[in-house]
Amino acid sequence: MPRLPAPVERWLPTPLLRASALVHLAALACVAAAPRRWRWALAAAAADQLVLFAASLAPRSGLVGPLVARLPAASAARGEVALTFDDGPDPQATPQVLDLLDAAGARASFFMIGRRAASHRGLVAEVARRGHRVENHTWGHGWGFAWRGPSGMGREVDRAQRLLTGLAGRPPGWFRPPAGMRSPWLAGVLAGRGLALASWSRRGFDTVDHRPRRVLRRLTRGLAGGDVLVLHDGSSPRLDGADGGANDAAGGQPLILELLPPLLDALARRGLTAVALPDPPAARDGRPANRRARR
Repeated sequence: MPRLPAPVERWLPTPLLRASALVHLAALACVAAAPRRWRWALAAAAADQLVLFAASLAPRSGLVGPLVARLPAASAARGEVALTFDDGPDPQATPQVLDLLDAAGARASFFMIGRRAASHRGLVAEVARRGHRVENHTWGHGWGFAWRGPSGMGREVDRAQRLLTGLAGRPPGWFRPPAGMRSPWLAGVLAGRGLALASWSRRGFDTVDHRPRRVLRRLTRGLAGGDVLVLHDGSSPRLDGADGGANDAAGGQPLILELLPPLLDALARRGLTAVALPDPPAARDGRPANRRARR
């Protein structure tokens, strides 16, 4: 069985998490010293939980843990844009996505669901063989992932990590949770496994908006070097027309195949280069450098 990456040195909680711990300790101390003020203590703890919940739902917020949502400054200066694909591999969409990328001389990072990778092992190896990066997108992509405890999240991450390492020939260095949502526990789980959290600076909402032209406008409006784009080769809606509505029939054209050619053309016209995410930034005190999106 492939070995997992060696853990980084250690993880330190963010200032928000440290402040949250102090709020809860103060609430307990308040109840112990003045039991009649339990309502005030409860209100303070509840308000703190709401803040943590809101921060956890924001995919580009570094308040509950470090993340990377833009390429390094040197990459931005070279006009590089990172293409990332989530939820694959998909036997219909992924091979054609690879052909389109090859034709454009583009590279990308594929955040794969372990369960799907196990069903399409040859596709995982093919993605890596063509020079793209295979990264970790959990084992089952359950919407409850963000609300699991550290051990539950760790099992999901580890199971996908082992499989993808064996199929791609290298361990994923990046992790992306479903929909970008995570709990305050995730940063420690990832740090202990040598993984960094990848977010994005631009998304087209291509899983919910079935109109490729609108998705393309979201991705390209103000597009510049350093951006990280999130797309989907898995979970891509099937279309019944060139720019029409979605068709749930398996024979429909995946939206990503309508979207990707004009997107690659737009990059070329602007002198931008499509790349995969680079190796994660060096850990500092067990935490990846936090490059949050500016948009």
